Amino acid sequence: MRLVTYTVGDSSPRLGAEDGAHVTDLAALAAAAGVELPGDLLSFIRAGADALDTARELLAGAPADRPAGTVHPTGEVRLLAPLRPGKIIGIGLNYVEHVAESNRTLDTAKELPERPVLFGKPATAVTGPGAPILHNADLTAQLDWECELAVVIGRTAYKVSEADAWDHVFGYSIMNDISARDQRRSGQWFFSKGQDSYAPFGPAVVTADEIPDAQALDLSLRVNGDVKQKSNTRHMLFDIPRLIADISSGMTLEPGDVISTGSPSGVGAAQVPPQYLRPGDVVEATVERIGTLTNPVIDAR
Repeated sequence: MRLVTYTVGDSSPRLGAEDGAHVTDLAALAAAAGVELPGDLLSFIRAGADALDTARELLAGAPADRPAGTVHPTGEVRLLAPLRPGKIIGIGLNYVEHVAESNRTLDTAKELPERPVLFGKPATAVTGPGAPILHNADLTAQLDWECELAVVIGRTAYKVSEADAWDHVFGYSIMNDISARDQRRSGQWFFSKGQDSYAPFGPAVVTADEIPDAQALDLSLRVNGDVKQKSNTRHMLFDIPRLIADISSGMTLEPGDVISTGSPSGVGAAQVPPQYLRPGDVVEATVERIGTLTNPVIDAR
């Protein structure tokens, strides 16, 4: 199931299931059938397996057979970020080639990390598909991109083993881990990676059952149509179960939290010469089976 948050005209945000040509309003479809489903994705995730089962049953028929007012052509809706996570856990240096390029261009250690490198991004950094990435030249001359697979947590996880980790995954999306490389402060990344609009997220959350192997997904990133990153999630240094086990060893992961699983090589800082985002650029982050997250860059001064 592809789940999106959308508006039509001046409507408030709604939870929808997207099938390529159509977006179906899940709460409205449920109400027409005399049952209930939450109207936002975070509440839907928290509602657990029963909500998923109900949604699947309601979506079994053809869109043309659904009640009037519950289905919209995709061209008539505006997609937003799927949800506002309680927390975003970023993973640094999680692809071997990115470790090497970061050592060469960003002064990080040359050795492979022995445990996942963790940092946080605030929920205020989240922005949706089509929304702008803010370039403030008073704060940065080194605005950079990082295409990443985003893991959306579905069940509370604390001290979870790697063997049980997959049971806590609700689904997957895309996050572009935007970074102001020149705003690292004494080695700390929070302001560098946490400014407003530095977490483009979407365009959909694809439920885990739709992606048989999340460790075998192609991912790529283009700037103004030029390919800058191209890799596959099988090249992660620490896979998804290891990340969940490590994070949950001392931090509770809650439904709707997002793990942004790290960037492959090809970031702007590592280009020869270095290339950084400027107002007028368009960034497209693509992950197989999920889609493409597109965002323009604008002057924020």
